[in-house]
Amino acid sequence: MTLPVWAQDTVLALFVAYFQIAGTRRVAPSQEVAQLAHPAELGYLLLAVAGMALLLRRRWPLAVFFTTAAISLVYYVAGYPDGPGWIALFVAAYTVTARGDGQRSVQIVGGTILLLTLVWLLTADLTPIDTAGWVFFRIGTAIMAVVLGDMLRARRVVAAEALERAERAERTREEEARRRVDAERLRIAREVHDTVAHAIAVINVQAGVTAHVLDRRPERVRETLVTIEQTSARALSDLRATLGVLREASSGSAPAPGLAQVDELVGLAREAGLDVKVEAGAPPRELPGGVDRAAYRIVQESLTNAIRHAGPARVTVSIRYGPSDLEVRVDDDGRGPCEGAGPAGGGRGIVGMRERAALLSGELAAGPGPDGGFQVWARLPLEPEGAAPG
Repeated sequence: MTLPVWAQDTVLALFVAYFQIAGTRRVAPSQEVAQLAHPAELGYLLLAVAGMALLLRRRWPLAVFFTTAAISLVYYVAGYPDGPGWIALFVAAYTVTARGDGQRSVQIVGGTILLLTLVWLLTADLTPIDTAGWVFFRIGTAIMAVVLGDMLRARRVVAAEALERAERAERTREEEARRRVDAERLRIAREVHDTVAHAIAVINVQAGVTAHVLDRRPERVRETLVTIEQTSARALSDLRATLGVLREASSGSAPAPGLAQVDELVGLAREAGLDVKVEAGAPPRELPGGVDRAAYRIVQESLTNAIRHAGPARVTVSIRYGPSDLEVRVDDDGRGPCEGAGPAGGGRGIVGMRERAALLSGELAAGPGPDGGFQVWARLPLEPEGAAPG
């Protein structure tokens, strides 16, 4: 069972706070310091506050980073012993660069780390090899945290762009296919019109002739009736052939995307850094085409939003097939869509999903989940068992 996000952050914060205090006390004797320098309580408090600040790293990553940086500055300027008292700072730096907006976040974190490096070098006694080793290890680890976070962010952005390009290309193919189908149907409609109009015109003329000569020249009646029979038979034959072409064109087109292709979306999302789990039962019967396509699009848009906004997160895609409806739920434990992309924002993703559900007389809800993160839920009614195909 996966712990909720708040529980994960609590465990991390407690562990970091404890490890910073215990680790510093352990290495202090090698620096000829029996305990944290006077006043010892302030040193303990600084290490504890830096660790516990990680509780808020997802909500306010930049504020947490500046808090841990300020604590590090005070700690080392005050002359407290070196050790693993910088773990919280590096976790906060990684969080900012991994969840940030790219170059700006790296510049802010990098500039702060550069300032701290100068302070570390100026306040440290580099003569003992042990003390010098801690200082340079601290600097190298800080740089590594920034680089690792930015690499993860860049990978997630590239994967999100690839998924968006694939979606746009697929949408373009669908529009082109729809345009061709509309053009073909227009051509067939014209053929039907020409065939029927010609036959009706001939039949109308022959019927008029028959009425005119019925009394005067009855021998002509048989000829006109035969003409009407042949004309109507030929028109019916042409009409059947034309409608047959239309039926074959409709049934022979490439299948539209549906829930059968969800595994492909999940593969792309996993490459973007998401931990995706799919929970789906076997469908009781074949889904209507519109419902199948709408459910696929809802899952696709939800995974795209998770890649863009949730950060490295766990995502659960649940698909439940009911006797009269299809229920789709996508939950993630990340930070949720950024400001303006939520249900009340100006983004088109959630609006588009809601429109798809409404077109099928369904419903869709999107917002923060009960345990944090973000949740998209949709219910799409199925067509009755005996409904005629549209």
